[in-house]
Amino acid sequence: MADDDWTVTAERPALAAMHLSLTDTLRRQTVARILSRKALRSVYQPIVSLGNGRIVAHEALIRGPTDTALVNPDALFAAAAAEGLTLELEKACIATVVKYWSPPVNDQRLFVNLSAQAILYHVGMHSASGIVSALEAAEVSPAALVIEVTEHERVTDVARLVAVADELRALGLRFALDDFGEGHSNLRLWSELRPEFVKIDKYFVNQVDLHARKVQTIKGLVRLAEVFGSKLVAEGIETDVELRIVRDLGIELGQGYFLGRPQPQPAAEMLPEAASVLSSAVIAVLPEITRTAGAELTVRRIALHVPPLPMQATNEDVANAFAEDPARRAVALVDGTRPVGLISRQAFVDRYAKPFHRELYARKPAMAFANCTPLLLDQHTGIEGLTAVLTSSDQRYLTDGFILTDAGRYMGLGTGEQLVRMVTEVRIEAARHANPLTFLPGNIPITEHIERLMGAGASFVACYCDLNDFKPYNDHYGYWCGDEMIRLVARTLIANCDARRDFVGHVGGDDFVVLFQSDDWLARCERVVETFNALAVELFDPDARERGGIEAEDRHGIKRFFGFTTLSIGAVPVRQGRFDRPEQVASAAAAAKHNAKASSCGLAVEAS
Repeated sequence: MADDDWTVTAERPALAAMHLSLTDTLRRQTVARILSRKALRSVYQPIVSLGNGRIVAHEALIRGPTDTALVNPDALFAAAAAEGLTLELEKACIATVVKYWSPPVNDQRLFVNLSAQAILYHVGMHSASGIVSALEAAEVSPAALVIEVTEHERVTDVARLVAVADELRALGLRFALDDFGEGHSNLRLWSELRPEFVKIDKYFVNQVDLHARKVQTIKGLVRLAEVFGSKLVAEGIETDVELRIVRDLGIELGQGYFLGRPQPQPAAEMLPEAASVLSSAVIAVLPEITRTAGAELTVRRIALHVPPLPMQATNEDVANAFAEDPARRAVALVDGTRPVGLISRQAFVDRYAKPFHRELYARKPAMAFANCTPLLLDQHTGIEGLTAVLTSSDQRYLTDGFILTDAGRYMGLGTGEQLVRMVTEVRIEAARHANPLTFLPGNIPITEHIERLMGAGASFVACYCDLNDFKPYNDHYGYWCGDEMIRLVARTLIANCDARRDFVGHVGGDDFVVLFQSDDWLARCERVVETFNALAVELFDPDARERGGIEAEDRHGIKRFFGFTTLSIGAVPVRQGRFDRPEQVASAAAAAKHNAKASSCGLAVEAS
């Protein structure tokens, strides 16, 4: 080996150490050094109109030197706060992003981030007109600038901020409220600042297709934006599904990696995948909240405030109480405030009307004839607890009624009829939103989705699904097996539909509705019928499978042979202008279903 080779080899550890030392120094770069070197960089992320797909603005984002630990803005501003240089950093950020701003289209806006503290400081130092002059000197129109109020500490002087914002607004600048729903971006600030734009925090957009409550939150923000006159910007859009949902919910503007990433030069167009979504008439299938039927209702709603009698009361006292109030159905006996017995009017009157009963027992304690183990329900008992009562083995409360309590103290009475009516009404209302057997959307969400499809001018296919010979199966095997057959329909439909495009709803019983936006809807329907018919056979007992069916009564009470339960689907292609109302679509699909039931293949498509 040559001497030179020995020299280079010997120097390598020293070179490596020098390199590590330099790297460590760069990584330990301070904000003060970065500012002195003017080493900040700006990148620009597009903000897109979700209505027409045009880029209408860019948000300017700041970056530290790439070879330091302060390359990301969070680390950069955290270090600035530690060094007491937050205001200086914000000033440098504005100078940097304005210097390099060169929009591809002249009417595009520039969103820049400033804390409320920085806004007040700079206007105080330079005046509103001074800031405008500085912008014009940098060849940036004040009308193009949108100040994003980024306030992760609570704004302490909202009134002063509003006054300064009004000064700047009068000179052409506009305002945005950043990250609404996160940190201290709050409703009061929105109401008083009246920003032209409000950015929805990316938390609400992330996986919005999986979280019904995020959908409901965004809907609420859309209504607030209408009240306050602001345009909403959905931040953090990263998938095609998220983009389609926020568009369909009425959000005007969007921002995120799926639309365009931050880059040194402002983009002229959004990414092609996003353009494809926005140009499509396909609407999103919104996730539905699985409702707990009547979750907010309690038994207190049906409480009757009937005065009780003391446990020492006589039968004559009870008779007088019933005589004074002919509508009273029962009377409770209490030990102080604690209920100890219940006497129903009907049982008491029947007994008291017997010969000599009044003479023998009038002055005797009524507790001797009371139900000493009445049904006691705390006033906070919810609908699930009441349903359990309805299905319990002790059904005396249907005639005797029950006692309502509050922490063990007597509150009032309730009747069996009231309880049955309340639970039934709640269950019926809940079934209109989500079927309790399959948890699929019910009548109201089905109608709402048809309205959304029609409102968007989308082409879709409405399918009505119904079982053939289901009643004989249900009568023969019982409701438990019948429920399993209905759940099989639900599982088969869901497995063969595209959850992003196709909506599956359960009208009730064995009736289902599917609203297809998938182009291959016909092949999916054929698979549904074929798959269900094959699986349904397995729900019959071995003897029935061997014979090909069961003996059961028909609708006229005549016993005859029925084959295996099968599925029929009636399909109606719907194009813009064909129907005016959702119920017309449903009626047409139901008519097609009747044709399908008469078809040998179980599928009928109405001509469009």
